[in-house]
Amino acid sequence: MTDVLPFQATDPDTQTLPSLGPDSVTWRYFGDWRGMLMGLWSGSMQNMHPKLAAGVWDHSDFFGERWERLMRSLYPISGVVFDQTPETGREVRDYHLTIKGTMNDGRRYHALDPDVFYWAHATFWYGNIRCAEAFGPPISEADKRALFEESRNWYAAYGISMRPCPDTYEEFLEYWDHMCRRVLRDHDAVRTVLDITSLPAPPWAQPWMPNWVWKRQVRVVQRLFMWITTGLYDEPIREMMGLTWTNKDERRFRRFGTAVDRTLRLLPARYRRHPRARDADDRVSGRVAPGAPLLETPTRNLPTGAERDNPIHYCPVHAGRRANLPWQSNEVND
Repeated sequence: MTDVLPFQATDPDTQTLPSLGPDSVTWRYFGDWRGMLMGLWSGSMQNMHPKLAAGVWDHSDFFGERWERLMRSLYPISGVVFDQTPETGREVRDYHLTIKGTMNDGRRYHALDPDVFYWAHATFWYGNIRCAEAFGPPISEADKRALFEESRNWYAAYGISMRPCPDTYEEFLEYWDHMCRRVLRDHDAVRTVLDITSLPAPPWAQPWMPNWVWKRQVRVVQRLFMWITTGLYDEPIREMMGLTWTNKDERRFRRFGTAVDRTLRLLPARYRRHPRARDADDRVSGRVAPGAPLLETPTRNLPTGAERDNPIHYCPVHAGRRANLPWQSNEVND
């Protein structure tokens, strides 16, 4: 498929599945701050899909405002799981309506091509398993299978054809291996994602970390995160990217993951969660009124000028409460 039409409710391949809820395994694993260690893995794996990479390279301003785009997009993407409303899934889907074009080899691409969109979704839901295996909390085979089943519900919330979605967890693992070995490719978008040396300090660090301090340490941070990402890659991806991984690396990686897990467990459960996930927990517990506006990214993460009205930048299309800091999920900026 080289192009798609916006979703139609009559699409015979689209199923209506129940929304995820607070008792689901996905709620337990998704939205944990451990996931920030997966950032380079998720972004690079997504951009290894040739058509997805073309869309990002041609249309996105991701590389001009990477921190802001990352922090901004986490809110609606998390909301597809936690908001318990179909509107969020359609909102995320519609951010991609105009992202289309022609690749260098003449093939056309569209961000809503189901094969492209499902690949991005696969990196999100399967990233839960990779993250838990590497950084905790421990995950059972039963929970892995439950995550797969729930990932189908999650994907259905976008209102895009279910055709590329595997029917079983075993079929998904075959699909993932096939993508890694036969479909994914290196791309300038991949290499740009993996290079953070030109970035300013993360927004949450800027109030207390001068930029010159960040510049002095960013190459160390780059090496650490590249090492983490290499450890998360499948072996065919390492080979494609020209990366080496030794038994010694693997032992160190496992020790590092154990240390991350033990450190995160020292925090109260509430503060191990992304603000949108925490907001959902608060609605269930009654801490936040069920009808309160959804929590959105801080204003500092929004694009400037006319670009703020451009939906491809993951700008919220409805009013919402604004998070102040990542660990202050229910405060509103004046």
